[in-house]
Amino acid sequence: MSSYLLDVKDLQIEYPVYGGLFRKVVGKVHAVNGVSIQIKEGEIAAIIGESGCGKSSLAHSLLGLIEPISGSIRFRGRDVFRKNVRETRNKDFYRSFQMIFQDPYSALNPRHTVFEILAEPLLYHKIVSKDKVRQRIAFLLKQVGLSPRYIDRYPYSFSGGQRQRICIARAVSLNPKLIVCDEITAALDISVQAQIVRLLFQLKKELGLTLLWISHDLSLIRSLSDTVHIMYAGRIVEQGLCKDVLHKPSHPYTDALLKAVPSLEIGKRPSILQGEPPSTSRLLEDCSFAARCPGAQEKCRKERPVLELVSSRKTSSRKEGKSSETTSDKKTQEPRVACFFPL
Repeated sequence: MSSYLLDVKDLQIEYPVYGGLFRKVVGKVHAVNGVSIQIKEGEIAAIIGESGCGKSSLAHSLLGLIEPISGSIRFRGRDVFRKNVRETRNKDFYRSFQMIFQDPYSALNPRHTVFEILAEPLLYHKIVSKDKVRQRIAFLLKQVGLSPRYIDRYPYSFSGGQRQRICIARAVSLNPKLIVCDEITAALDISVQAQIVRLLFQLKKELGLTLLWISHDLSLIRSLSDTVHIMYAGRIVEQGLCKDVLHKPSHPYTDALLKAVPSLEIGKRPSILQGEPPSTSRLLEDCSFAARCPGAQEKCRKERPVLELVSSRKTSSRKEGKSSETTSDKKTQEPRVACFFPL
């Protein structure tokens, strides 16, 4: 039995690009390229990166919405994408993984009432019987801070924060083990954001949830996450405990993200990273950040760095030629970085 609730190894996701009169495949978009992450049960993990870096594609693959071309996703040691699809993709698996989306209005069917929205998954997965489903939905609404009298209303009659609470109620209704939160506070006011975050923390404690948080808000991630994974151009460039990675970054990209955060300190302006991310239309064999990195060297433009312990990287950068594979295999909470010359 694996010690991780979720164990992702070398995941690769591609999208075909169609063109021409007959809509032939003329290229590919390499959205996720060799991503590996591990999430322990009960923790809050975060994925940070620019728009288009592959965060949402990775999240959708975890839910079974996108099938990767290679790699593995293990849930409690069990491979989700084994050849025997009927055996692995059963109702129990889909109940274990749920997702809360960024736009709560688009995530709710405008033609269905709250009762219909929440009753469908409950009845499909046989959580409750038909005669008790209304009582269960009333309990779920109370659990997320809404009045049961809203049960027959349509999504248009709610505010953005209330819609997001309905989405949260739908996610927790199936008693999941892991919930993916994809920018769930980005479309909300600041005061409402705080309420939604507090609600999720409360539900995490009550229900024993594991959360995977996808966000651009570094201050939010810093205050709530246990571990963090920095993603750039479809790859994880740095990962580790949040308190280590965001307080003392080792990868230049992580450092650039932190320097771009606005500050209240007088005279301190955010530093904007120059350049554009590389095209995902081809697989890069070098460091994907080399073109924008101020400390890039010739080696960075010829070889692709892999995730290794920060201490091993710094040692190998001083003593070239010595392998650090044995050290990087040790189970440790020390941050890992994909950079030949870490900070």
